[in-house]
Amino acid sequence: MSIRLSDDCSEVDWDALALVFTHAPLGERTPEKLRDAFTNSSVRCFVWNAGQLIGAGRAITDGVTYAAIFDVVLLPEFQKKGIGAQIMEHLAAAAKAPNIILHAVPGKEDFYRKLGYRKMKTAMARFANADKQKALGYIE
Repeated sequence: MSIRLSDDCSEVDWDALALVFTHAPLGERTPEKLRDAFTNSSVRCFVWNAGQLIGAGRAITDGVTYAAIFDVVLLPEFQKKGIGAQIMEHLAAAAKAPNIILHAVPGKEDFYRKLGYRKMKTAMARFANADKQKALGYIE
């Protein structure tokens, strides 16, 4: 493996990233929405293996107190090799905030727990598609 991390959006083929989201699986995303989300985020991380886009993640931050991590995604064949942890470390370091929250896929809690993240008792979210989020296990 020849893993390289980058924060450069100009390198990204957004169609390829949409396929990574589909195969991970992290849901269907349009290339345009991915481009807008990553470009508009304060911090981003793209993961390449031998020139192939295999993963990504992004964060928003105030650079002082709080940051939030979203869309950490990695192709299944590259999971459980420490690459996801590298994405998280890159995002946390670049966010420059001591307090970080994240939006994670149900079932991946153990991965984040190993990195020092804990479930919050008071976190709340407002979703445009609350019924779908409930069915997917994101909310009560």
